This record gives sequence, C-alpha cells and structure tokens, in this order.
Amino acid sequence: MTEAGSKRRPILVVDDDPYMRTSLMDCLVSCGYTVETAIDGVDALGKFRRGAYEMVITDIRMPKMGGLELLKGVKDQAPETPVIVITAYGTVNTAVEAMRKGATDFIMKPFSLDDLELVVKSVLERGAEPECRETAHEPPGMSRPAQRPIVTADPRMAELLEFLKNIAKSRSSVLIQGESGTGKELLARFIHQHSPRRGQPFVAVNCAAIPHTLLESEMFGFEKGAFTGAAQRRIGKFELADRGTLLLDEVSEMDIPLQAKLLRVIQESEIDRLGGKDPIPVDARIVATTNADLKKCIQEKKFREDLYYRLNVIPVRVPPLRERKGDISVLAEHFLAKYAAENGKRKPALPVETLAALAAYPWPGNVRELENVIERAVLVCQGNAMLPGHLALDGDEAAAVDPVSHGGASPSLPADAPATLRDMERNLIFSTLKQVKGNKTKASEILGISVRTMRNKLNEYKLEQGTLELER
Repeated sequence: MTEAGSKRRPILVVDDDPYMRTSLMDCLVSCGYTVETAIDGVDALGKFRRGAYEMVITDIRMPKMGGLELLKGVKDQAPETPVIVITAYGTVNTAVEAMRKGATDFIMKPFSLDDLELVVKSVLERGAEPECRETAHEPPGMSRPAQRPIVTADPRMAELLEFLKNIAKSRSSVLIQGESGTGKELLARFIHQHSPRRGQPFVAVNCAAIPHTLLESEMFGFEKGAFTGAAQRRIGKFELADRGTLLLDEVSEMDIPLQAKLLRVIQESEIDRLGGKDPIPVDARIVATTNADLKKCIQEKKFREDLYYRLNVIPVRVPPLRERKGDISVLAEHFLAKYAAENGKRKPALPVETLAALAAYPWPGNVRELENVIERAVLVCQGNAMLPGHLALDGDEAAAVDPVSHGGASPSLPADAPATLRDMERNLIFSTLKQVKGNKTKASEILGISVRTMRNKLNEYKLEQGTLELER
C-alpha cells in the first residue's frame, strides 16, 4: 500500500475524539498514505473546500456538524470522492442511511486497524480500475454517468455500450465474462449508472479476495452473538444494495455451499442473516463478473449449473485488448496524458515505431497492463518522444532508459525477443516478480491477474523447467 498511497492525494480523517483521530491517522500513515485531520464536520468541510482529497473518513456523531451532514456537503461538491463513515452507534438504519446518501462503505466500532486498512484499500482499488473516455455519441440531453468515462474507438465496444444502455433498464441479472484487466467492473458500474437504480447504492463484493469462511457473513450479514466475535449486528452487502445494484466480482471463486444460498436469494428475493430468525426481503439487481470459463467449471463440479442460468439471463462478453487493436493507441494516448499530468511532465509524443510495438504486443493483462506500462514509461522517458525501449515490453527493465543519455539512438526490441506467446508470458511474469522482489500478490495486481492464476502459472513453469527461479 505504501507505493500506491504515495501517489495519491491526502485522506481527510474527521473525528472529534483526539485519541481516535490520532489512531486513525497513525494507521493510515504507516500504510503509506498522506493524511490530514479535522475535529468535526464544520472544520472538515472548510478544509474540503480549500483542497482536494482522495477520500474522507468520518465519524457519524460529532458536535457542530455530524457525519451524515458532512457526507452531503462532500457529495454536493465532489460526488466522485469516496466517503467511509464510522459509527459506534451501530444501528442498521444509520449505516443504511449513510450508504443511501452516498457513503462508499462503513465501519462499526469497535474495529481493528487491520479492518480499517482493508476497507480503505478496497475502496481505493475499486476507484483505480482502468477507465477511459467514451467516444461513442450520446443522445442529446443524456447526462454522463458520474464515473470515469470509457475510452474506446472500437466498433464492437461501441455496440456493447449501446447494448448495456438498453439492458440497464431491466432488473434482470447480468453475467459479464472476460479476461482480467478488461474493465468488467467498469462495465458493471456503467450498467448501474444508466439504470433506474442510478440514485441507489452500487455495492461490490470481491468473491476472490474474501476468504470463503467470511464471504457468507459479508454478503448476508449477521446478528449479534451469531458466532464467536460477533459482538454486534452487521448488515451484509445484499441489504446495503437494496433497491440498487450488487456486483459479485469473480463469482466463480465462490464455494459450492454458498452458491446454493445465493441461488435461493435470487429465487426468493430475500436473505437470512447469520443467526437471524426471519428472512429479510431485498431488491438488488445482480451483476456478476468472471474471468473463468463457467461452463468448464460446471463440468468440473466447481459451479452450479442452475446458478449459472440464473446469473446468465443477460450474457455479456468483453473482448480482450488484443482483439480490439484500434483501442490500443487511443488508450495509450489517454494514459500518456493522464500520467504526464500527474507527474508534472510534458506529454511526450508516440512515434509510429512505438505505436507499432504496442500493437504487436499481446497484452495478456489487457487494459490494466497497458496502463501500468504507460505509467512506467512516462516516468522513464526524459525526451520529447516515447520510444519502444521505454515500454520494456520484452520484460527487460534495463532497456527502459532514455535514449537521450545514450547518444540519441532509438532503442528497438531485441533480436532475441521471445518467439512464442507463452515465452512472452513467462518472461513478463518472471520480470514482474523480480521487480517486486518475488511478491506474488503485488505482481498479480500489476499484471491484472488473480493470485490464483499466478500460482497456477508458476506451477506450470516449475513442471516445465524443473526449478523455479523466483519464489516469494
């Protein structure tokens, strides 16, 4: 989190309790974030008007101006700024009211600092999905959704966006399938923003990131005393998404017993909290995403066939970046402008040879990988043009140097570049692992693949080579 945090704007922490305020600040600073504090809502809103913040974390009950009033003030000025609310008066109604008024997430006291770190990281990562500007023409009078736009010049993607606008009006379940890094969550948010539910919560659950033992309570909530450590009632994501949209990200990672409970929720439109006595009606439009082949998972008895058909009412397939070559240059220019501005640098040009190198690369990590490559190249490039060597697409970090310091010669891709797609994939994974000192989780984030996929790939290479050069 340290590297990510250092590139972001400050987080504003608001709490009238000086001990809690200091504890929250110390925790976030230790994770690499820049933090500013405020003693109440009035103080916070004044600071918010004078500066830009990555996120606001606020207590609910404070003198002068409480957290809900502050939440409204923040959303009036900057609707895209995430707000996390903290409450020790953890009634379900307070948390639900906060979410309905635009809070991104909530934490109930008492909570551990690890809980805080997890929530902050999750919220910021959701906001960091590769997103871009939509070039397709919009009908007159249609307001642009309050999210980062979608950048595409590809006819298939333009057709897909029009299709999503049309199906957004229904409440039918949507299953979005595509490779990692293609922007599946972005499309889920696009559906929500073009639906009649746009004014209600959009709630995301990452089924791959939450342990199976915790996923059920995360989705359905629990009553006080439902299990050891359940000190108070907690509402789940389904209730938070009531009248809104619930995203089940990487739904294929859900275990079979929980799949059966999810199927019942979809059929009956009601959930059972853990330890609860009575079912609770919910109205959440479900959008599920996966990078797995669900039909193959069904054959392998890893995914329920009946759940698949319940989720796959409206199937959506997102083409990988290598199948929409026209988007590569458009996205590259977009990310180039973005990271040049963020780093206070002049935007370099993209010569023909650089565009050719980008177009020739297979992009196993799709848009997310392209964004990472361009961000790194912006930092490396010191001249007026970004050359192929700045991209380091062959995995050779040493090649990513500014040609100005080497007599102005244009670097080119080496003659001994990998001959097959599998060789390029292997080299990219190993070079990324080397870059992050063997940290598989960090390397997976950079490449836009799941940790599970990373482990499977490394096991394959281990079988092929006999030994693995890089172990965490």
